Amino acid sequence: MRFASFRQEGIDGLAVVNDAGSAIGLTALEPNYPGKLETLIQGEIVSLSDAAQVLNRGRPIDLDKVEFLPLLSNPGKIICIGLNYADHSTESGFKQPDYPTIFSRFNSSLIGHGAPLVRPAKSSQLDYEGELAAVIGTGGKNISKARALDHVIGYAIFNDASIRDYQFKTPQWTIGKNFDNTGSFGPALITADELPTGCKGLKLVTRLNNEIVQSAMIDDMVFDVATQIALVSEAITLSPGDVFVTGTPAGVGLSRKPRLWMKAGDLCEVEIDGIGTLRNPVVDEDPPTADR
Repeated sequence: MRFASFRQEGIDGLAVVNDAGSAIGLTALEPNYPGKLETLIQGEIVSLSDAAQVLNRGRPIDLDKVEFLPLLSNPGKIICIGLNYADHSTESGFKQPDYPTIFSRFNSSLIGHGAPLVRPAKSSQLDYEGELAAVIGTGGKNISKARALDHVIGYAIFNDASIRDYQFKTPQWTIGKNFDNTGSFGPALITADELPTGCKGLKLVTRLNNEIVQSAMIDDMVFDVATQIALVSEAITLSPGDVFVTGTPAGVGLSRKPRLWMKAGDLCEVEIDGIGTLRNPVVDEDPPTADR
């Protein structure tokens, strides 16, 4: 099953998407609307399969004429894994860590497929990071690696766009990873049963203005999805709707010579086999107004 969160004429909606890209769904004002995707995952009141049956009795949704929302607008936790591809650690000048490098994103940074990534007025160093996102469907603590993937309800794509000069102002990366309108999440949630276990065997490609800038297999992760879940859950109780943003491969703009920053007018696309393509234009933030 494939689910897309959208807004049509100011009203939130949810659709199921078939392999051809056609969508059928409902908005919140229509009878039988099953609820937001995050509500379905977090509340466990209606299963995703039951919701899909209801949505399939809805109406056609033209995805070219709606606003895509972040798949989950208000996840409880967004857990990001840094330095999770050895080639990216090398190009970034870091020794490959023997434990995951973990930081968080905030919901205020999220945007959907098609929405603009915003280069802030305070920096020109807007960088792309194509990543696989795993959404937790069943929470838990001290989850074993052997059972970890049973806790994943589905997968999507994330562009962890980073403001590099702010990222490295301090040893902690939080500020540079959380500027508004820099975390693209979509375009659809693909339930885990439709994809290879842990997304092994799938390829991730990032393109900037149709030029490939990142290309790697999900298998190249240092810490695979199951390991991430097992290690994080040793310390943090996971909940339905939590999101793991699982790391980016080599090719980021920071490590290129000359450096390659995204700028207004650019188009950034992240594609993962079997999941789809997350596409976002780039715009400049309006200059801040002076305090009066």
